[in-house]
Amino acid sequence: MTKDFLELEDKTVLVMGVANRKSIAYRIGATLASSGARVLYTVRTEERREQLTSLLAGQEIFVCDVESVENVEQLARDVGAAHPVLHGLVHSIAFADYEGEVKPFHETSKSQFLRAVDISCYSLMAVSNALKGLLDPQASVVTISISTTTMASENYGFMAPVKAALDSSLSFLAKSFSRFSEVRFNAVGPSLLKTSASAGIPGYVDSYLYAERVIPRGSALQTQEAANVAAFLLSPRSSGINGQTLIVDAAMATNFFDREIVRRVMEAE
Repeated sequence: MTKDFLELEDKTVLVMGVANRKSIAYRIGATLASSGARVLYTVRTEERREQLTSLLAGQEIFVCDVESVENVEQLARDVGAAHPVLHGLVHSIAFADYEGEVKPFHETSKSQFLRAVDISCYSLMAVSNALKGLLDPQASVVTISISTTTMASENYGFMAPVKAALDSSLSFLAKSFSRFSEVRFNAVGPSLLKTSASAGIPGYVDSYLYAERVIPRGSALQTQEAANVAAFLLSPRSSGINGQTLIVDAAMATNFFDREIVRRVMEAE
């Protein structure tokens, strides 16, 4: 068996969505690089690129605001000029404007919801379409979802339905790309992570601490654990997986009725 189990040596992968060292996109990129892959990055603004020059020293960083059709098309031209073939794409982009507070779901404004869909879901379709001419026929596209889209967590608000749309889009992208390639579309669905973006969600810290109690091992999912699964999905070793969301939650979903947690809740009544 080859020592390079993931077979990522000399593969070129574009990673979208690095914000800082805590970002899952950063951890994915670092994991890919440690496996011998050539990693390219995109960020939303020139300012963010300047902020990351030290963290991503020596790496190519492109700028693309996915809300702009022109930006997405320019990204394809810029990347293609330097790298005619991409073996992987990481879509780690999500945005929700809670307008200062999380409101009941039924009070979500049209502009809030549609912008979240545009940035968090439609952007995967738009970028994949723009880059389709660069993607290797057996390339792998991986996006970042969540471990469950049906648990009605008040603090996450309208983003769970948006992530559900993202999950659903995987099957349709896999089907439509199958007309001319074997490009695969999958997602990593992690439970609560300690990232800067997550910290901005109202009430998230309490939910994170609760998750640590619910997870059987007694500790929350680490960002690197989710990044490792993403690296696997990007590798040829996962060639049989397509149109799927792989849940990475350290068994959190199996343990909500842990007797000790139930006892504490009942005693608090």
